[in-house]
Amino acid sequence: MLETCSKDIYRVKGRLIYQSHDDDGVIEVVEHNGVRSLHFGSSATQSSLRIDDPEKLELAYLRAMNSWMLFKDAPEQGLLLGLGGGSLARHLLYHFPDCRLVAVEYRKDVVRVARSHFGLPLDSRLKVILGDGGDYVRRRAETLNGHFDLLFVDIFDHDGMSPSLSSIAFFDACRTLLKDDGLLVVNLWNTDKDLFEAYCDWLNEAFEARVLFLPVNAHDNIIGLAFNNGAPAYSVKALRSRAEALEPVYRIEFSNFLRTLVKSNPRVINRVIK
Repeated sequence: MLETCSKDIYRVKGRLIYQSHDDDGVIEVVEHNGVRSLHFGSSATQSSLRIDDPEKLELAYLRAMNSWMLFKDAPEQGLLLGLGGGSLARHLLYHFPDCRLVAVEYRKDVVRVARSHFGLPLDSRLKVILGDGGDYVRRRAETLNGHFDLLFVDIFDHDGMSPSLSSIAFFDACRTLLKDDGLLVVNLWNTDKDLFEAYCDWLNEAFEARVLFLPVNAHDNIIGLAFNNGAPAYSVKALRSRAEALEPVYRIEFSNFLRTLVKSNPRVINRVIK
């Protein structure tokens, strides 16, 4: 049993195999029942890797973030804000050989741990930039206008979602970076209701209400899927067939995600799915 004090006392089952500290707090790697997990000074799991099956996405919220595959084919250019253990980056590199990725991570030690403990490869298709993801988006909105097929936002510290996300200007810049048919995928925490509602309002304003929300983990994580205005309309029938075809290949519960998307977005579903 790991027992560590940071801002609050927390307990995580498992064997502590790595610990470091930087200006932003604690970085810990814990192993339990064949799963290696990353923590930032709290019990919240930032990333997990099943040691005997590293290509399977272990965390439900990361599988849910890949629900974008219901709506788009293989991407050419992707931007990840927040690297964590690198599970999402590894998944994209493994399954989409023609995809090139830029990952922006604020903490140098997190990048080091992603490579040393979570198998993030040194790959010419992946460029890792040290910096603040929100600042990167706002600075590059003009020079990389319309550049990315996919933009993933998963920026957390031990307290929750990063303050660099907290403005309509951030989401406006995200939309600018996307191609006309591009898709923004953002991991949101629903533990702070007022803040969560603010993020929903900003997303809907920036993407003209073409936003679907996918609850995960008893609604603690909610994945937002925001569609740029050039994204096509999708039929439920076609999406169901696509989900069934994708599931055995990627080992992700796409059919369940599709049902949840339709059920959870009754007022806006017809803006995206016909």
